[in-house]
Amino acid sequence: MTVEKTITSIFMIPTLKIPKENLKENGFINGYVKDGRRDIQYENSVYVLFKPENLDKFREFLDSEYERTKVVIEDYDYEDGYVVVVYQLDDKYKKDFKLIREGKYSKTSKSFQNEFPKLVKIVREGDVKEAMSLQTRVFMRTDDLVEYWEEKLGVNLKITLGEDYELWDIFDETKETLEIDKIKELCVTEKS
Repeated sequence: MTVEKTITSIFMIPTLKIPKENLKENGFINGYVKDGRRDIQYENSVYVLFKPENLDKFREFLDSEYERTKVVIEDYDYEDGYVVVVYQLDDKYKKDFKLIREGKYSKTSKSFQNEFPKLVKIVREGDVKEAMSLQTRVFMRTDDLVEYWEEKLGVNLKITLGEDYELWDIFDETKETLEIDKIKELCVTEKS
């Protein structure tokens, strides 16, 4: 399933240190800061949505998460095989998460930025190479990312936005809220 990754998935979930292969193997879809269907919303937390193909394997993953970390608040199921796991975010990065919500990525603390890998492996046509991670590019406002946005938007960022420009979307809570019915609709559309 192709769902555009949320800011929550890109800039918050990695701080939970969930092994990447565990996310992939268990049908990870996306992360959100709220669940539109729930009456009770947890503060300073993320809602991680999965659609596991193998429920036994997912149950093992979930059990191991409860053992690995004390920040799993709750897990619950939705119809059609969707599962949500709610994690508490680390309070020591509360100011950084606030900056992320404000779209001030380059203003986040060095210790927060160090939670993300500097380099990632990229596989293209069977070739594996290392490249700077997206988060690092955004935090550091790298020249290649500036050029990308300037070409895409057809503007000079410094002239248009001044010295304090950022290189990623502004946090939009509606896009960061889990709407399970919309996700299911996307799945049906993709299959047809």
